Amino acid sequence: MLFRDQTLAAIASGEATLAFRRWRRPTVRAGGRVRTASGVVLIGDITVVEMSALTEKDASAAGFPTLAALREMLGPDDGTPVYRIELTGLEPDERVALRGEASLSDADWHFLTLRFARWDNAAPGYFPSILRAIGAHPEVRAADLAAKAGVETPKFKQDVRKLKELGLTESLEIGYRLSPRGEAVLEKLREHRL
Repeated sequence: MLFRDQTLAAIASGEATLAFRRWRRPTVRAGGRVRTASGVVLIGDITVVEMSALTEKDASAAGFPTLAALREMLGPDDGTPVYRIELTGLEPDERVALRGEASLSDADWHFLTLRFARWDNAAPGYFPSILRAIGAHPEVRAADLAAKAGVETPKFKQDVRKLKELGLTESLEIGYRLSPRGEAVLEKLREHRL
């Protein structure tokens, strides 16, 4: 679920408390969370609504100036259900704080090496090699890094997202870079020759 910057600002200020989407099936779940560039959007109840039941109040709560603007965004009725999604807040993304934690405890290092070992079951050393590649080639397109690693681009991107979840990488306009935490892990990998 994507949000425009203007909508994220309205969610953060409490002005936007609803979103509406036309989906065949929801792409988020009630009680879930959606990561965005501005933080984590908290999802409340999700219900199907009829277009004819939408009100000016709904449009305003979703950050639209008029009901007509909301309806225009949803497009013509093609039989695809309209979902009403409650937005209950915006929290900081915990990965952002984690990225800056360059001091690794023994427990952190143990956790990360176990995680790499579990992920690397089929190809030992693969995830550390991704960190090395990003460290050596920041701001390089994922497709180029994937080709060097000998994997398909979608798989490479998925694997980099796993590293991002651990606070080790950051996505850029083009490519990636290591976070301070990722740099610390890369240094540990060098020390342990992993």
